[in-house]
Amino acid sequence: MMAKRLLLNCDMGESFGPWNMGLDEQVMPLVDMANIACGFHASDPVTMTRTVLLAKHAGTLIGAHPSYPDLVGFGRRSLQCHPQEVVAMVQYQIGALDGIARAHDMKVSYVKPHGAMYNDMMRDHDILRAVLEGVTQYDRTLPLMLMATADNRAVKAIAEEFGALLMFEAFADRAYDEHGFLVPRTVAGAVYHDEARILQQSLRLAEAGVVTTLDGAEVALAADTLCVHGDNAESVQAVQHIRAALDRLYTGKDA
Repeated sequence: MMAKRLLLNCDMGESFGPWNMGLDEQVMPLVDMANIACGFHASDPVTMTRTVLLAKHAGTLIGAHPSYPDLVGFGRRSLQCHPQEVVAMVQYQIGALDGIARAHDMKVSYVKPHGAMYNDMMRDHDILRAVLEGVTQYDRTLPLMLMATADNRAVKAIAEEFGALLMFEAFADRAYDEHGFLVPRTVAGAVYHDEARILQQSLRLAEAGVVTTLDGAEVALAADTLCVHGDNAESVQAVQHIRAALDRLYTGKDA
């Protein structure tokens, strides 16, 4: 039986002032969900506005992409934050994007933490609870996007404490270990650059809900959405091919 339809999500709005990152204009029409940086690891009010308007034009859902306050490290460094600090910074960033979205007749539809905050909440239940508290206090109808692993029972149980909605994601271009966790970027082969391999992983997730680990084993992942990246021309081309392949898979027709 075919796995349920996977939505494509992509991190966007990660430029900052005159510094540009990503090819958002090219990627936005290809994805279903845009995870928009909220100023703590990247972005600024003008970049956020521009990205919201791109999403509006493309009919793409927007999600808040909060981070630790770490512009220099692009949000990839774990910071020693008290849980109540995490609650406040999550709400601050959702509110910033939500305000801009509302000014343009859009709305924030979900929350996906970025970088170290995302990884920390998957490892540390105190951080996960803080993120969930931040989201549900702001708006309990907003799903929290987090990593689909081989066993998500623990995070589901914690989400139930808050009456929170969850959305699970898998990654098109990242290697997995035997527990369904991402292989750290410091390990050789952790990030895939070969388009054929990225497309193959995407289709296996869409068709069967499984990934092949770095060691060659298969792990089942119950994902709702697939994360893709559009940082350069090659990655945009990969997203185009993933979009076309998924459209063929789900509709039986060429896009």
